[in-house]
Amino acid sequence: MKVVILCGGQGTRLREETEFKPKAMVEIGHMPILMHIMKCYAHYGYKEFVLCLGYKGEQIKDYFYRYEMLTTDFTIDLHNKDVTFHPRNAMQYEGWKITLADTGLNAMTGARLRRVEKYVSGDLFMLTYGDGVTNLNINELLDFHKCHGKIGTVTGVVPPSRYGELLIEQDRVVSFMEKPDAVGSAISGGYFVFSREFFNYLDDGDGCVLEKLPLERLAKEGQLKVFHHKGFWQCMDTFRDYNYLKDMWERGNPPWKLWPD
Repeated sequence: MKVVILCGGQGTRLREETEFKPKAMVEIGHMPILMHIMKCYAHYGYKEFVLCLGYKGEQIKDYFYRYEMLTTDFTIDLHNKDVTFHPRNAMQYEGWKITLADTGLNAMTGARLRRVEKYVSGDLFMLTYGDGVTNLNINELLDFHKCHGKIGTVTGVVPPSRYGELLIEQDRVVSFMEKPDAVGSAISGGYFVFSREFFNYLDDGDGCVLEKLPLERLAKEGQLKVFHHKGFWQCMDTFRDYNYLKDMWERGNPPWKLWPD
């Protein structure tokens, strides 16, 4: 089953990092956040990816084209240019296949997805964005989608609050919780499963926004179900989000790191 990842946006709210690189290539720890996401899928056995590229997409192409050279030791014979790689943990990438598709600089999310239809085989595919990490059980998400028989499934999450929560009676604070784990209503966590019929809801004009008419129409027709995830989820939308994820990684045992070292 193919995993489509949208990683073509300009990341304007993270301009401190995205001025010179696409958001998906912003590093958490020693590797781009895109690799964190892909490793989570691969942990559950999903290793065929379609990357929808746009803004500075050539950097993502270059990263994967030169991945072995960038991440392993190697010996080079300067006379005949023979290169011998000395890979570490090579087995973890067995079966990985990555299609890197240029979907346009100014295309919206729906247009990007529509333009990679030719690379998506089979009756089902998964979709996410290149800036959100989670400890979501992908197999449970997929099983849920297969059981309900609708066209689409979206993962619903309740993000942690960034602020202390006050419970107030008249003008008296009766409870104070510093940054509670979960407050408010569920939002889209950006981890989807779709039947390929969903491509019929899209067009490839630059202005097709996945989160507008296509998903709104799917919901109106009763063809969109929600899978509730109560575990960890965090997007990297702002510089503050970036620092939050970076600090979690540096402290060790980040909750989204499901793969072995």
